[in-house]
Amino acid sequence: MLTKLIKNLKENPRRIVFTEGEDHRIQEAASRLKKEGYLTPIMIGNPEKVQAAAKKNGIDIDGIEIVDIKTFPKFDEFVAKMVELRKGKMDEAACRAALSKSNYFGTMYVKMGYADALLGGATYSTADTVRPALQLIKTKPGNKIVSSCFVLNRPKADGSDEMYVMADCAINIDPSDDDLVEIALESAKTARFFDMDPKVAVLSYSTKGSGKGESVDKMRSATEKILAAKPDFDVDGEFQFDAAFSKEVGSLKAPGSKVAGQANTFIFPDINAGNIGYKIAQRLGGFEAIGPILQGLNAPINDLSRGCNAEEVYKMAIVTAGMA
Repeated sequence: MLTKLIKNLKENPRRIVFTEGEDHRIQEAASRLKKEGYLTPIMIGNPEKVQAAAKKNGIDIDGIEIVDIKTFPKFDEFVAKMVELRKGKMDEAACRAALSKSNYFGTMYVKMGYADALLGGATYSTADTVRPALQLIKTKPGNKIVSSCFVLNRPKADGSDEMYVMADCAINIDPSDDDLVEIALESAKTARFFDMDPKVAVLSYSTKGSGKGESVDKMRSATEKILAAKPDFDVDGEFQFDAAFSKEVGSLKAPGSKVAGQANTFIFPDINAGNIGYKIAQRLGGFEAIGPILQGLNAPINDLSRGCNAEEVYKMAIVTAGMA
């Protein structure tokens, strides 16, 4: 799945900043990326502590740039920029305090052009990744929210990849129908980023009016609004998962649909369904889950699970840098 991204990075090298330089998982992934040479890793942290941690764990980080917030020569410029961006909401003292933390500093490091992308969250919450991104990087023109998706990947017998996109599994707790429009549009872009032809299914416990309820109404409304936006991909709903995924069931429950039984991008009604759904696919279906991939921001900022391992950090770094 990563072959094309690595090829692109070799042709267009990127700089990625890691906000938790002392973490051994970050160090192991950064060391591997440095040796492979198509990505420049930057780690935030106290250089002595970072070096000591690497030595303790037997990780070679020689030649990797380590940025110390306390001695960074452009820190005052970062503060001034944040005061400008947060005018009326945070004063200079508050901005200075925020930028002393690696999540805010790393985000500003991207904002000011010192890195192309950021990966963080190995030791802190998703909210602590998203909040600085919303405040400093901000959403893309036309977008009102940040959303997330997971890419589920499983090798087929012929060596190709079986891939699906699931959203929103990590950010928006109970998205409105308008939120779901953004989530669907951004998820289709993510699908294309991974060379998928998006076929987007808006999911529910109802298929084409078979069930009733507020949630069904929301998903039906979201489908109508997505279609009204005249997207350049196939989208349909509302569908139960079996109607979206199984050709046999789809042909029975939604005959004539271009998505039923063929969907590869699934839009869930809320975070409960999305989070449970991707984890069922991961644990019972044997899929690798890449993400959460944040969508809708002006720059690639991605979040790690606190339970991640070095391999997952490595792959997410490639995905994140590849989005720059």
